[in-house]
Amino acid sequence: MTAALELNQIVGRHGQLQAIKGMTLRIDKGEVAAIIGANGAGKTTLMRMIAGLHPCAEGSIALFGSDVTAMPAHGRLKAGIALSPEGRRLFGDMTVQENLMIAAENGRRGDWNLASVCDAFSQITPLLARPAGGLSGGQRQAVAIARALIANPDVLLLDEVSLGLSPVAVDGVYQSLETLRGAMTMIVVEQDLTRAMKFASRVICMAEGVLELDGAPKNLTRAQITDAYFGIHKTADTAAGGAAHA
Repeated sequence: MTAALELNQIVGRHGQLQAIKGMTLRIDKGEVAAIIGANGAGKTTLMRMIAGLHPCAEGSIALFGSDVTAMPAHGRLKAGIALSPEGRRLFGDMTVQENLMIAAENGRRGDWNLASVCDAFSQITPLLARPAGGLSGGQRQAVAIARALIANPDVLLLDEVSLGLSPVAVDGVYQSLETLRGAMTMIVVEQDLTRAMKFASRVICMAEGVLELDGAPKNLTRAQITDAYFGIHKTADTAAGGAAHA
């Protein structure tokens, strides 16, 4: 299968802190991957590095075989990578339609336009003339995803889909995301483990900037994922090493 994304030993830093520690990862075309992990695991940094919003200090990133490591964020958007960021980051004093059209003008031409994203996210249709700053959390999330989608990406990055949303709002967002399955590659950062395992074809668990666990939900137990999420085996290995040297 064709690789949509290939990350080769990438390193991401925040000053002296190494947030991503030599990660290698392949995401195939059309795959739906959920990235999970505790706060500080490096999930958002990873997403920003893929989108070109955070520099890759070492290693390389390839999109469908083409090296995009040095490509800026606007270039990656044109190449086919779009990010719906943590916190949504809409232009609050602009209308929903204006937010969407800015992305459309800076993205690629394709099947996704104002009409088609409103079909996929029907909840935003009555909101088009409203300022984005006055929307509810669920509405803002739907608009943020639609804004990424209208750029016609091959790879759609969704950071913290359900963060701060009510269960009803989360259900609505995921119902819309289901309609995108198979149309593009999706990488979703999700704090709700049950939701991640139900939605994704692959679950990737990060801890302290490294990949701890990677596999299909049907092949992973909740205990395995929980241990990887909290780095339990790391703690046990460290304790065992300390005892051996005592």
